[in-house]
Amino acid sequence: MTEEKLILTEEWDKTFPKSDKTDHRKVTFHNRYGITLAADMYTPKGVSGKLSAIAVCGPFGAVKEQCSGLYAQTLAERGFLTVAFDPSFTGESGGQPRYMASPDINTEDFSAAVDFLSVQDNVDPDKIGILGICGWGGMAINAAAADTRIKATVASTMYDMTRVNAKGYFDSEDSEEKRYEKKAALNAQRIKDYKSGEYELGGGVVDPLPDDAPYFVKDYYDYYKTPRGYHKRSLNSNGGWNKTGCLSFINMPILQYSNEIRSAVLIVHGDKAHSCYFGKDAYADMTRDSKYTANKELLIIPGASHTDLYDGGKDKVIPFDKIAGFYTANL
Repeated sequence: MTEEKLILTEEWDKTFPKSDKTDHRKVTFHNRYGITLAADMYTPKGVSGKLSAIAVCGPFGAVKEQCSGLYAQTLAERGFLTVAFDPSFTGESGGQPRYMASPDINTEDFSAAVDFLSVQDNVDPDKIGILGICGWGGMAINAAAADTRIKATVASTMYDMTRVNAKGYFDSEDSEEKRYEKKAALNAQRIKDYKSGEYELGGGVVDPLPDDAPYFVKDYYDYYKTPRGYHKRSLNSNGGWNKTGCLSFINMPILQYSNEIRSAVLIVHGDKAHSCYFGKDAYADMTRDSKYTANKELLIIPGASHTDLYDGGKDKVIPFDKIAGFYTANL
């Protein structure tokens, strides 16, 4: 197994301030498909011995210098060794072509992080958890269903990316006709891309923001397109995914065996989030006809929007103490 040589930025270029309670360094690891992933490792200062570890990723279209890094650094301040990684094909991670997504490969990215953490000298391999934000919340639960090494999973403000691609927001496009229209357009784009020799980008968060934009689009703009969360490597802050990047999501649903997850899972969502139905339904599906419900929890944050759980929003609503306590109890 060989790893691609990645060009990593050594300067602190995060959207959040550096903590004086943790040590930080860049690391790389490879997934089962041979793609080399880039990550930031955060280690609590002054702590020795074998630590519990957490791998963090998301949101969908973000990079580790944004939300996932904030979660990772904050949890490291609470005593965990953490890594925030860029998924395959994005950010500083490897993988060609760029800006593609895959329900299989992106689920595998979490397990690859577990591989890496399991062999670190200062990590207890029996105490590894994962945390996914937004679209990677769904991927994290999907990984927990497949990977028995994962002892605790948090999904924050989660999306089921396969559901939203196949059925539209709020399942408003859940019909054979609508899915056919999407597939026909995406397959026509494949021909266009093949002829041109390059993949056309779909565009990140809309800019300029239309006056009649839905409230959640305004929330995305306020995060990804302003100094609050903008980053030069973030897909959502810039040109977005390839137009064909999510084609396979229409045909390959995740979370099919979530009710067989034996390890602990905490789903956190804001009640004002347009995406809250993903979290509620994922919890219902995970606990339906399941023998393993005692360690499953759905936490709804009053008044919180989808992006409030990216960086806390103005009221700092991310329940870090609750999340840390959940990992302490289950790792």
